[in-house]
Amino acid sequence: MKRVALLIAMALSVAAGPPPPQQEPTPASLNARLTGDIRPVHDPVIIREGGTYHVFSTGIGTGGQAILSARVSNDLVHWQRGTAPFERLPDWATRLIPGATNMWAPDISFVAGRYRLYYAVSTFGSNRSAVGLATSPTLDPAAPGYGWRDEGLVVTSAPGDDYNAIDPAFFADAQGRHWLALGSFWTGLKLFALDPATGKLLHPGEKPRALASRPVPAGAPSIVEAPFLFAHGGWYWLLASYDYCCKGVNSTYYTVIGRSKSIEGPYRGRDGSSMLAGGGTILLRADLQEKQRFRGPGHPGHVRDTDGTDYVVYHAYDRDTNGAPTLRIVPLRWGTDGWPTAEGQ
Repeated sequence: MKRVALLIAMALSVAAGPPPPQQEPTPASLNARLTGDIRPVHDPVIIREGGTYHVFSTGIGTGGQAILSARVSNDLVHWQRGTAPFERLPDWATRLIPGATNMWAPDISFVAGRYRLYYAVSTFGSNRSAVGLATSPTLDPAAPGYGWRDEGLVVTSAPGDDYNAIDPAFFADAQGRHWLALGSFWTGLKLFALDPATGKLLHPGEKPRALASRPVPAGAPSIVEAPFLFAHGGWYWLLASYDYCCKGVNSTYYTVIGRSKSIEGPYRGRDGSSMLAGGGTILLRADLQEKQRFRGPGHPGHVRDTDGTDYVVYHAYDRDTNGAPTLRIVPLRWGTDGWPTAEGQ
């Protein structure tokens, strides 16, 4: 009987076939692996120089970090405090914007052999604001020639203007023209032409082009800010933040994207909706209701890595750290329809 039982067991084993292969665990998303000095980070922008990634963000902290914050990483995962570019605001900025204490929402690009750092100076809730420019031949404090040279005022806004000169973002189009997108609330996001040689306005006093706005009752602000432009697949892409930041885990920020064949727009979402009328396609949204850890994902920036991967950097408010604004980075995956999704937000 034992022999019969053994033969039956062997037969059943053969019929069942070999055990299924062990599945590899799903790799943790980039956001899940971020570590080190990743908070507080607000309004980040990212660039790579050699083997080092640099993130600049609104000034929070002590010393130079309170003017404009800087962080560095060799692998996009492990982040540490970098060398702050400035120890104080430029004299012209403190004279022009009374009450300003730090730089907001920087943008970084490499243009004609120098890094161009655009930054905003303002006070909360006011459009008495200014965008300034500083340049350096390198981002590495140990490299020969390192040092930021203040190039002064680029553009300003004041009560009576229909835009707010904050949240600057530089872009060079396929024709070699240079542009500066900016804006927060008021009538929305604007686009200014720049002089490629100086990085300043090409036509001072010229009315800017409109990029995005949201329908609102008469007299109310258009709740949109933080434009960022990049190119992919024969299209220009516009990132923007809708709704409210700066309320910790109660922030309602989210990020939308649209595309256009012209740098001047109109930018439309996947469904054809115009970002001039509050449209676009949602790219980053808050965690699902059952999780609710990272809230208000917004103020995006973009970088294309050396392997061609597109990344979006942004901040979100972390419920597990009392709502601290936290660095977040996602790779974009491009679908067969030509539209991106954010992987592992």
